[in-house]
Amino acid sequence: MVPLIDVVPLLGAAGRERDRADQEIASAAHNTGLFTIAGPSEIVPTAQANREALLAVFGLAPHVQRTLWRNFYDKSHPSVYRGWSPRSSDVGVDIYDMGSDVVPGRSNHADEDDPLLGTTPTPEHSEIPGWHEAVASYFVSMERLGAAIMCSIARVLGIDEHHFDDAFHDGISTLRLLRYELPPVDPADDLELTDRGMPRRGEHVDSGFVTLLCQHGVAGLSAKLRNGEWVEVPPTDGHLTVNFGGLLERWTEGRIRATPHRVVSEGHTRCSIPFFYEPRADAVIEPLPIPGAASFEPFSYGDHLWKAMSKFPNFTGISDLRTPRGVTRQQEIFRRRPQSLSH
Repeated sequence: MVPLIDVVPLLGAAGRERDRADQEIASAAHNTGLFTIAGPSEIVPTAQANREALLAVFGLAPHVQRTLWRNFYDKSHPSVYRGWSPRSSDVGVDIYDMGSDVVPGRSNHADEDDPLLGTTPTPEHSEIPGWHEAVASYFVSMERLGAAIMCSIARVLGIDEHHFDDAFHDGISTLRLLRYELPPVDPADDLELTDRGMPRRGEHVDSGFVTLLCQHGVAGLSAKLRNGEWVEVPPTDGHLTVNFGGLLERWTEGRIRATPHRVVSEGHTRCSIPFFYEPRADAVIEPLPIPGAASFEPFSYGDHLWKAMSKFPNFTGISDLRTPRGVTRQQEIFRRRPQSLSH
């Protein structure tokens, strides 16, 4: 029911195999709204050993985990958008969000005036040997896959495959580690988790461009197909599930719609590793050069993201820390530069 796509051709040169992969993604966008991808471990590093290396952070002592808490949970900590949201009696999920600064040598372009550009709090190397290296390697792999899928989507839309490159240069993608500790619920109640980990009724979509989700052996994810049918997405070892986000739907004027999905607990501890592939905070989102595309007022991705984030309970009372930026003169200059062919 959910198509499986070999991503190796997407990382290669133009040709018959890549064209076929593009068509499979186009079909998934139209017919199912999501797909799974597979490939060799050096491209899709989702084997059990790799997952456990990342999830080892949940084995840290509580006092060490507390040093990673974001500002909402410990006001002495500066990080708002990155960091750890601990489980509570109301929210049975540990959430740990990390940005590209987990990759050595990366600048996260920190801006004290923009909470989206804060640094990621991480444990000391001595507290969890090898974890930082595993996280950095996984982050880079997901960026590479996200970029390949992004170029494929551009080709599917009939525009230059590098059209989106500048918007994603120095993007603010998020690697998230999740651990659910929830009581069992009746699926008929439609109780689930939003993409930010908070319980609510009804379906939801992710706010970004595309999400690459690695499940860790325990079922619970289901997605709503284009025909309205809900299907379970099994946690197949070595596979990633790809769904389309709200930004992509808005950017394409609905040509590619976001994927409604949910997580229903069966009473087991469940971990998952989503990667949200996202542009720069100041990237200008404007109408695509597609014949017949409707016009809309260009907007800043950071404004879009913060508005979406501000709807969640763990941002209550801090949504006003970031004011809307609009499309600035600097952004106008940046977006009119000749497009780079590298990513």
